[in-house]
Amino acid sequence: MRIIYIGSGFVGACSAAVAAGSGHDTLVYDIDQNKIDLLSSGDRARIESCLFEEGLSDLLVRNSERIHFTTNYSKVKEYLAAAAAVFLCLPTPEIAETGESNMSYYWAACEVLAKAMAERAQGAQSNHITIINKSTVPIGTARTIEDFFKNQGVKNFGIAANPEFLVEGKAILGSLKPDRIVVGASAPEDFAILRGIYQRFTDSPTTEYLEVTPSEAEAGKLLANFYLFNRLAVCFDVIGRTAETFKDIKFESLRRILTSDPRIGGWGFYDSLYAGGSCFIKDSRSLATQFEKNGAASPLVQNTYQANERQLEQFLKRANTEANFSFQGQTITILGVAFKRDTNDVRHSPAFKIVSRLGDEGVAKINIYDPAAAAYFKAALEGNNKLNFFDSAEEAMESASAIIIATDWPQFRGLADVLLSPKFTARPLIMDGRRMLQHRYQDLESAGFSIIAVGSPFIRALQ
Repeated sequence: MRIIYIGSGFVGACSAAVAAGSGHDTLVYDIDQNKIDLLSSGDRARIESCLFEEGLSDLLVRNSERIHFTTNYSKVKEYLAAAAAVFLCLPTPEIAETGESNMSYYWAACEVLAKAMAERAQGAQSNHITIINKSTVPIGTARTIEDFFKNQGVKNFGIAANPEFLVEGKAILGSLKPDRIVVGASAPEDFAILRGIYQRFTDSPTTEYLEVTPSEAEAGKLLANFYLFNRLAVCFDVIGRTAETFKDIKFESLRRILTSDPRIGGWGFYDSLYAGGSCFIKDSRSLATQFEKNGAASPLVQNTYQANERQLEQFLKRANTEANFSFQGQTITILGVAFKRDTNDVRHSPAFKIVSRLGDEGVAKINIYDPAAAAYFKAALEGNNKLNFFDSAEEAMESASAIIIATDWPQFRGLADVLLSPKFTARPLIMDGRRMLQHRYQDLESAGFSIIAVGSPFIRALQ
């Protein structure tokens, strides 16, 4: 099939790459020339500097004959003449923590697309095109889009919802071996096009291929992200807090007890200073706002958001209340600014809130290291003269009075060896926001380090 993707972000680029790998002829359009140049460069390092996603660069290079990138909309118009589907992969960020989804990028793309579709084949519009929404949008958006396109004179088209349930850092693997594919449509011809796109999965014994209504697909995406967000919040705010409050309780032991119950399952049982990223917070707050607009109440949604905020605030406060440590005038190191490991995505990274809080506390300098996301974090906080970026964790930790581990990069598990080496003579306060060093807490304690860790009571240095 010939498929167009509008938007070359995490969702658009990964989805298009997998479609090309499945044999489809794909065109990816974006207004960001730099991003398009990087993704189409054929250079793995340049692609990864744009989107750090395992397997993406290999797919793009290997399938370069079937995937094309452009900022020229005339190319989109050319493709429309024989296209079967157009995927909308636009960002829908939250508007200033209001819960409202910013649909401006989305509707701007729809306006241009509608005009181009109405003009295809000199206005004959002979080929049926399914417009497939991959963006996370408010429930009922598909109906609104359909009315909009009809009012713009577009004919011979259908609207479908095909939300993505990808995990950043594992998006390519998740696309090649999905646990489920959800497609929402109203017309048989649109379901047929989607089956053609996902032909390799429609009869797969390991993939649930679910055909539902567009509204059900839209709601399913929001509810899935809320449910996962809630599981994390419960782990932070109840299970982790239990391990922090009572002595002789280890978080990892509680995790084994609970996850051995098949009714509970194992996902989300890790303690952290914060759950960030592009989806959980935004989608949960959007869901709460939609409830409110429709006269419904679900305080659990708001409480989940507040529990996550409380977790980070509680973690940072412990420096003063438990370790009697003041940030004022100090040099603080933040290890990790990506919102989680295996990505260079900094959206809703806890590091932003940490930097803001440290600034309010009068910190002197903030040393930062991240193996993949530092450039994006630096660009987002351009002009903050307290930030110093380093090429290694070891360099970033030198001269620090406190070290905050904010991202669960696997290489951070070996930091205890650096801290315990004879060359490292300082004894900064360790604030382990991801329990990356829990297997070495006793060694660090014996060597004179005090430790604040999520899921543990305060560990005071023995020396």
